Amino acid sequence: MNLEETKKLLVAGEWVPAADGGVAQTYDPADGQLLASFAEAGPADVDAAVAAARRAFDDPEWRAMSPDARGRLLWRIADLIERDAAALAELETHDQGQPISMSSGVNVVLSAQVFRYYAGWCTKIEGRVSSVSVPDTLHYTRREPVGVCAIITPWNFPLAIAAWKLAPALACGNTVILKPAEQTPLSTLWLARLCVEAGVPAGVVNCLTGGPPAGQALVAHPGVDKVSFTGSTEVGKQIVAGAAGNLKRVSLELGGKAPSIIARDADIDAAVAGNLQGALFNTGQACGAYTRFFVDHKRADEFTEKIAAAAARLPIGPGIRPDTVLGPLVSAEQLDRVAHYVDSGVRQGAQLVTGGRRATGPDVERGHFFEPTVFAGVRDDMVIAREEIFGPVLSIFTYEDEDEVVARANDTDYGLAAVVWTQDTVTAHSLAGRIRAGTVFVNLLPLIDPGAPWGGFGLSGWGREMGSFAVDEFTETKGVFLNLAR
Repeated sequence: MNLEETKKLLVAGEWVPAADGGVAQTYDPADGQLLASFAEAGPADVDAAVAAARRAFDDPEWRAMSPDARGRLLWRIADLIERDAAALAELETHDQGQPISMSSGVNVVLSAQVFRYYAGWCTKIEGRVSSVSVPDTLHYTRREPVGVCAIITPWNFPLAIAAWKLAPALACGNTVILKPAEQTPLSTLWLARLCVEAGVPAGVVNCLTGGPPAGQALVAHPGVDKVSFTGSTEVGKQIVAGAAGNLKRVSLELGGKAPSIIARDADIDAAVAGNLQGALFNTGQACGAYTRFFVDHKRADEFTEKIAAAAARLPIGPGIRPDTVLGPLVSAEQLDRVAHYVDSGVRQGAQLVTGGRRATGPDVERGHFFEPTVFAGVRDDMVIAREEIFGPVLSIFTYEDEDEVVARANDTDYGLAAVVWTQDTVTAHSLAGRIRAGTVFVNLLPLIDPGAPWGGFGLSGWGREMGSFAVDEFTETKGVFLNLAR
C-alpha cells in the first residue's frame, strides 16, 4: 500500500477522495514518525456509502448469490490475507505499536481464520419447521440478513476485530460500511482492498476512514439497519442513544476489568507466567486483559515478588523489533491516561512494587512507552481497582475464602472476562459458575477462537461475537404461515 492509496475511501466499489477533500494523519507510536495521510470522511461520504450499501443489498448479484458462492468468496479473502500476511503484520505493528510477534502470529492468523470459519457457515444458516396449533397450517422460519451494517472498530486490534465482524456480516448476506478508528486506519484499508480483489460485488463492502463525526453520522443514519461496535463503554452508551432514531440493531463489545483469582493450590510459577502475558499482551491495551489479581493470602507475598520481578525484566521497545514483549501505547493521549491512573494509585495508598513511570532509553525516548507497573495492597474502592486503565498496570489484592473472592470479583460494573488459577477441578468449576463474566478461563491466557462466543455482562456490552452467536447478531428471524386447507 503506497501513501496515495491511503488517501481514498471505498464507496460503491470505487476508491474516491473525501467529498470535502478532508485528510488526516496517522503516526507510528514507537517513534512519532508520520506513517501516512488518510481521507477524513464527512457527512456526504457517509450518505454516499450508505446509499451504495443499500443498492448492493437490493442488487440480485449479491442478494441472490448462492450460499456456496458466498462461502467461496469469504475463503478467497482468507487466502489473500495469508498471501499478504507479512506486509499486513508489519503495517499493523507500525500503525498500532503491537509487537510483531503478536501481529504476525496472532492477529493476522486470526483474521484469516475467521473468514474461513464463516465461509463454512454460509451453507448452514437455516430456519426450521415449528409446531403450531393452528389447524391445517405449516409454519417455518427463515434467517434473513439484517441489511446495511455499520462496523465501527477500535484502535487496539484493528485488523482482527474488523475481520471477525466483517466475515459473519457477509456470510449472512448483509452489506457493510467499515469505519476503523482514526488512530489506526491502515490495516482496515488493506482489508477493504482485499475484499475488492477477491471479487466482492461493488457496494457490498465500503470503507470510510476518519474521526468520531463519521462514526456518529453512521450511527444516526436512518439508512443503517445495524451497528456493530467495539470500543469504550462511554462511546457505547452514545451509540445506543444515537441508534434510537430508527431503532437500529446494536451489538456492543465494550470495556472490561477482568479479575484473576489465584487459589491457594495454584501452581504459582504457571500463574505468574500466565498472568503476566494475560495482563500485558498488546501493552495491556485489551478489554479482556487480566487487571485485578485476587491472591489467596497465604500465597500473596510469593506471587507479588515473582510477578513484579518478571515484569521488570520484560524487553520494552518498538514493536517491529523481534525481541520486544512490551511495545508502545498507541498515542500520547493514552500514555498520559495510564500515567494519570498510576499517580492515582500512589495517591490513594497502593504500594508501588515496580514500574510506575514512562520508560527511558535510546530505543524508547521518542515513543509512547510506559514501564510495566505492579501495585500491591490495593483496596477495592481505589480508582485503579474500579476503572479500566487500558495499559500495563497490575493491581494485586488478597482474599481469605471463596465466598469473599467471588463477591469481590463480581463487584464491578464490567463482566467481559475472568480467569481462575487452580489445580482442583471442583474449585475450577465452582468459581467458573459463580463469576459474572461472558468468558471464564481456567489456567489459561485470554484467548479468542472463532468457534467460541465473545462478549460480556453489564457495562461490557450487548450481544456476542464469534460462533453461531455472530450469525444471530447479523440475521433477522422471519416466520411464515402457510394455509394447507383445501
